[in-house]
Amino acid sequence: MKVEYKRVGMKYLPVLMIVVIGVLPVFVTSKYYQTVCCQAMLYAVVALGLNFIVGLSGLMTLGTAAIYGLGAYTSALCTTKLGLNPWLAVIPVLVMGWLIGKGLGYPSLRVQGVYLSLATIGFNEIVRTLLTNLKWTGSGTGIRNIEPYSLGTFAFDTQIRSYYLIYAVLILFLIIAWKIVNSRWGRAFVAVKDNPEALEVCGIDIANVKITAFTLSSVFAVVAGAMYAHFNRYITPASYTTDLSISFVVMLIIGGLGNFWGCIYGAYIVAFLPQLLRPIGLVYKLVYALIMMCLVAFFPNGLLRDSRKYLQHRKSMKGGIKNGGRA
Repeated sequence: MKVEYKRVGMKYLPVLMIVVIGVLPVFVTSKYYQTVCCQAMLYAVVALGLNFIVGLSGLMTLGTAAIYGLGAYTSALCTTKLGLNPWLAVIPVLVMGWLIGKGLGYPSLRVQGVYLSLATIGFNEIVRTLLTNLKWTGSGTGIRNIEPYSLGTFAFDTQIRSYYLIYAVLILFLIIAWKIVNSRWGRAFVAVKDNPEALEVCGIDIANVKITAFTLSSVFAVVAGAMYAHFNRYITPASYTTDLSISFVVMLIIGGLGNFWGCIYGAYIVAFLPQLLRPIGLVYKLVYALIMMCLVAFFPNGLLRDSRKYLQHRKSMKGGIKNGGRA
């Protein structure tokens, strides 16, 4: 009976997690950790988009940090240089995401596996180098004094206000991602990974499916990047390295490739764990890497899936023991 309760608890755990995220600022009063929470929610939005490519379609990209950065810089430049309202800057940000998705989607039709990974790493480094050296992007010093989002006279210029704005965006993109995953597009993404030949036989254009996956992922990433720019109010090219792109993939692996809710778990673990380990000193990165290795080794299908399998296995074992005892 206890195992049954645990299984039901696992079923409603994602809903509980969303509620906990919503009330977290009530209990976490530290501005530093509230900032980390905001960052984790933005990472979750990026991971939800990346899941279309890596988790569902089975492709690999390591250029997500560059897309995240381009979203931040597009919105920041539109508001600081052109004087656009941050909300109106969302339009060029979405256009940027669409262009990046199309631009990265076409190479995926010709190169796959490690070659696609190398191509996207090259894209990440090209973008970071350009942002570092171009004068109109602020060069290596970045862009400061970025205007926060506002509704009339109500500005999202405090920690709590920004938190709940980002929380609302996370909920919105959760709904959008859920609709896509459970639509014909979601099934097409999975088919690209599992059986592309059958997809062609059904008359579905694989090229269009792959490009759509990249476009959706890019749109999610640029919007999250724009939110980060107006939340942090300062951006620099040093933030958008290949290490960050790898971290986005790690979020998916920890949460479980293709697992919808796992994106959020993975994002919070990757965002919070390094901060919690910092007090131990310079070796915190080594400890962090060891913990990541253990998570991947003991939970190869992600924390959620393997936890469910463990509970189901435990339940079946107890059922077998009872039946054996009765016999």
